[in-house]
Amino acid sequence: MLGNILITGGASGLGRACALAVAKEGGRPLVVDVNPPDDGIDHVIADLADRADAERAVVELAERAGGLDGVVTAAGIDACGRLEDVPADTWERVVQVNLLGTASVVRAALPYLTASRGRIVTCASTLGVRAVSDATAYCASKFGVVGFTRALAAELAGQVGVTLLVPGGMRTHFFDDRAEQYKPGPDARLNQPEDVAATVVFALGQPEGCEIRELVVCPATETSWP
Repeated sequence: MLGNILITGGASGLGRACALAVAKEGGRPLVVDVNPPDDGIDHVIADLADRADAERAVVELAERAGGLDGVVTAAGIDACGRLEDVPADTWERVVQVNLLGTASVVRAALPYLTASRGRIVTCASTLGVRAVSDATAYCASKFGVVGFTRALAAELAGQVGVTLLVPGGMRTHFFDDRAEQYKPGPDARLNQPEDVAATVVFALGQPEGCEIRELVVCPATETSWP
């Protein structure tokens, strides 16, 4: 039994796929998102760029559910373009949501996860280990998630399980708002988010003391890996 699993970004994309996968396995998904999920899942609306808002959402859901057994930080945004062309506020918001929002959620959840000896799965990206042009904000945030998670795993060893998820491109609405040159081409091979979510549930379901430290899940022809 997975128990109570808090999922950021759980209203769409990988987060929604994780919420549905958790429910299918008998767990209770608890969603934090800027939008409400459309399938009746217990949720709190919050902006992860606002630390106080993120902390409030975590505590509200944890108290409502009677604790947490896991956290999945699937929320993420990007801002494509050359550094000089992306407005500073837009650039910084990517880092605030993807990196600082991840840290805020994990920090707020730690008392509950320590009590339950639960698990954390953070979501980085193949662009968190390989940098490309016109993605300075996204790469900075996801490289940060990689470093944060590896340090967190060392810090919480023997107390809370920590897994770093490194996904490649997925067939979600993540690319919808991008300029055409930054969208995957018509022949791009992308993973289904449900397949990636299955690996998250696998990591969450490991017995205590068995750690899956890192998961790279990408299409066979992923251009940003290795």
